[in-house]
Amino acid sequence: MQVSDRWHLWRNLCDKVQHEVRAHAGCWATVLNPPLPGGIREQTTRERWNKVHTLLGQGVGLLDCSRRLGLALNTVKRYARMPEPTGLRIAPAYRPTLVEPYREHLHRRRTEEPGVPVLHLFHEIKELGYTGSLNGLHKYLNQGRADGDRPVTTPRRAARLLLTDPENLRPKEATLLEKITTACPEMTELSDLVRGFAALLTPAQGNNLKLTEWIAATRAAALPHLHSFTNGLELDRSAVDAGLTLPYHNGRTEGVNTRTKRIMRQMHGRAGFDLLRHRILLH
Repeated sequence: MQVSDRWHLWRNLCDKVQHEVRAHAGCWATVLNPPLPGGIREQTTRERWNKVHTLLGQGVGLLDCSRRLGLALNTVKRYARMPEPTGLRIAPAYRPTLVEPYREHLHRRRTEEPGVPVLHLFHEIKELGYTGSLNGLHKYLNQGRADGDRPVTTPRRAARLLLTDPENLRPKEATLLEKITTACPEMTELSDLVRGFAALLTPAQGNNLKLTEWIAATRAAALPHLHSFTNGLELDRSAVDAGLTLPYHNGRTEGVNTRTKRIMRQMHGRAGFDLLRHRILLH
């Protein structure tokens, strides 16, 4: 009997959820993030979005749009699914620095006196207990980290919040998730569908019938990326039903595969099959 691996089912759903969150970034990003100045990427995105939707409005097919605009078909599909011409900007991920505890002081001083020299700020935070260097302060200020009032939320982080068990979220994350899920009807539906599928990953009798209901609800929602996920489920439905109703899993097999790959990476391809076999048998 073939049994689908529940971890892979969840991983496939995670990928589709992140695509949906990206597609609806124009909804939730305006609620969470401060307005950002448009750059070349944002301008290009808006121009392409307008061209694609103009052709679609004229009845032109996706493949024909791709040929006329000189874009890849997947790119045209992505713009066609975007409800708004958002730039999908990825926020930089900064590591914590020694300057971070003095951010409020720096922000207040630069607001009160925009031309204040950095050296003056350096001496001020030194008196407050700063133990870092002047170069570290320069880098912090040049990155604009002292001026942003709110951190930019990325599609990946928003998707992670949707896919995390609500009981494992901190209060701030729970509040952020509530804002994301209520940004538009599609995000609300996406959140409900994610929770519904997560409940099916605990094997139990009758989950196959619940999966049928879940697939019907998903296909009725305006979430095209999840539609492709349901199509994949239907292609291997008997194995998926077994994975959701039976306690069996291939975790041990996956563990053996991972261990074998680790041994191969350690050898860096410098030894043959005989040594690989010998090392596997020794383990």
